[in-house]
Order: sequence, then structure tokens, then C-alpha cells
Amino acid sequence: MSISRRSFLAGSAAVALSAASGHAQQRRLFDSHCHIIDHRFPIIENQGYTPPNFPLEDYLAQTKPLGVVAGAVVSGSFQGNDQTYLMDLLPRLGPNWAGVTQIPDDYPDAEIAKLGKLGVRAVRFNVFRGRIDSVDDIVALATRVHSVAGWHSEIYADAAALKPHVDKLSKLPQLSIDHLGMTEAGLPVLLDLVAAGCKVKATGFGRVKMDVPKTLELIAAKNPNALVFGTDIPSTRAARPFMPSDIDLVEKVLGPELAKKAFWDNPLALYRVKVA
Repeated sequence: MSISRRSFLAGSAAVALSAASGHAQQRRLFDSHCHIIDHRFPIIENQGYTPPNFPLEDYLAQTKPLGVVAGAVVSGSFQGNDQTYLMDLLPRLGPNWAGVTQIPDDYPDAEIAKLGKLGVRAVRFNVFRGRIDSVDDIVALATRVHSVAGWHSEIYADAAALKPHVDKLSKLPQLSIDHLGMTEAGLPVLLDLVAAGCKVKATGFGRVKMDVPKTLELIAAKNPNALVFGTDIPSTRAARPFMPSDIDLVEKVLGPELAKKAFWDNPLALYRVKVA
């Protein structure tokens, strides 16, 4: 596990202290990675898993007390290439929010531009959950969506598997890696990508197999603008779901100045969101 049982219990105590002191209410967070699962729209089984319903109202009830006022809704493997849920959701959330979608390699430019006007800001390649693309296919689509609509690209993968492709991925206009790259073995690869300008989602602490505090420190030392925090709510298939103490962990490890960048400045820049 990425965080020991002792750290887990300490985190529970920390969140209680944070709530008592009102720290959660004082923070302003951009949630760079969350899922809204609305069964009114197409949901497909992925690797034997079908997620339970988790509509917008449930998400907002959980995150408003944390200080979340903006964010990015990310399409999961179980949503395939469906765009209808984002077409419904993003207008309801408003301009403080962005979408991260999944599209096939031959998705038309005109449709990409249409989604961009709706608030979609990135395309996701979910390699970890079964999307099979050659690195050349990923680079081609990533380059095209950036040219058409300014989108960046997000990859969900064990960063160790990306080692042979660092040179090609480093040349993308903008890349982000989900969930700290997932494994300790992938950390050297992740840091090479960060040195080339890649962003890293400080998310999914309960699903990774690595030393989370050390990883956060190393990424921030390599580039203080690289980390973007997200809750990963509702933490589908995670061994340990998101806890509010994950927020406290980031702040404790990075300190107030760098934590603010990860919570707010860095994701706003990545997703090109201007909060009113």
C-alpha cells in the first residue's frame, strides 16, 4: 500500500483537527480529477466492473465542505467515448469547470471544436484500464486535438510502461499523468517527463503503489508548477477511497506556498479556467 496503516490513522486524526480548526473552509480548491457517474447516460462494463450511480448532487455534497469551487470532470473507462453526459453536465456546472473526455482516433475535428466550446479541455488515454493505442497513435491524436481546440492530453498508465516512449511523449504540446504515475518503478520515468514539462495529478493516493510523500516532494523539487491536486472522488476501484486527510497530506509535505500552487494555480493554468 502507498500509505501505511499508521499514516492512514494519523491522517484520520489530522482531518478531525483540520475540521475543528476550520482549515477546510479556508481553502479554495480546484479538483483536477473527479468522476460523475450518471446512469441516465451510457455506462459500459469495463474489466468486469460497472460503477454505481454517482450523480452531480452527490459529488457536490461531498466536496463543497472541502472548499472545492472549480474542477475537471474526467471521463472514466466505463463511460467509453460517450459525450452526452458531458454535454449535460458542463453547462450545469458553469465556467469554473472543465471536462476531460475520451474519443476515438478518427473523431472529427468539427466535433472536437464543438466539445471545446462546451468546456472540454483535454483528451484522456486510459491505458491502465485497457485502451490500446500505439504511442504513435497517442501522439497523433494528442497533437491534433491541441491544434484544433488547444486541448492537452492525459494518460492513465503505470509510468514504468512509458519508459521506451519518453522522448516522443516529451515533445507533446502538453501532457499530464494521472495518479502520480501509479508505481514506485515508474517514478524515474515520471520525473523525466516532469523535467520536459509534463504535469502530474496528485490524485488517487489510495490506489498507487509508492511512497506518496516522497513522490510529491520529488516532483515539486523538479518543477513546482507540475503538481495538480484532485480528489479522485468517488475513487472507483481504489483500494482505499479518497479521504479529506489527503488534502492535509499535500499541504504538510509541500508547505503552504507550493500546496496553493497544486490546489489552485497549477490546475487553473492547465485547464485554462478563469474563475470569476
